[in-house]
Amino acid sequence: MRTRVRAGESSAFAELFDSYSRAVYNHAFRLTADWSVAEDVMAATFLEAWRLRDRVEPEGGSLRPWLLGIATNTARNQYRSNRRYRAAATAAAAAELSVADHADEVADRVDDRRRLATALTALAALRRPEREVITLCLGEGLDYEAAAEALGIPVGTVASRLSRARKKLRAAAVRSATDGQGGKVRGNREGGRLGRQIRGDHTNAIRPAQEGNR
Repeated sequence: MRTRVRAGESSAFAELFDSYSRAVYNHAFRLTADWSVAEDVMAATFLEAWRLRDRVEPEGGSLRPWLLGIATNTARNQYRSNRRYRAAATAAAAAELSVADHADEVADRVDDRRRLATALTALAALRRPEREVITLCLGEGLDYEAAAEALGIPVGTVASRLSRARKKLRAAAVRSATDGQGGKVRGNREGGRLGRQIRGDHTNAIRPAQEGNR
């Protein structure tokens, strides 16, 4: 696959899109809290991957970390501040919670939407670098080395950011359980801050990947 991508084979990029577009899209949503922006990020990611195809190393494993790294940089350009992320997170969660369902689907849908709202609230409490690491390691299941490759940072930096992010998420969970507002997105002050068409698969964006969790 790496050789074919480096050679610019269109069929290789079609396979790359089919294999990883869902992961890129869900990762982009976790980073932007906006479904429309996530679609733009996904499209831009594969265009940038085509442009940068000659930088792919001929030897190596999955190209998923490379694509997720491009998606992270693209999303970073889209959402420069936590203020914008929190506003988008509030709007996205409110929209999910306000849509009516058919009676036989209410329980599952409401539970999924509450989980989405809770996840967005927790992510909004993180600084951008922490959010990037948590979404790669816990959301997409990358190990420390793959996350470091995607972000272009040392493995030790991944580990320290992930540790800080986990502590903040645990604290947010405790606060949520204490005040009983786990399903409601609220503003957070900065602490020093988920086929080809995937729009209908919102709940998968907050479910952690099982592969390679550390």
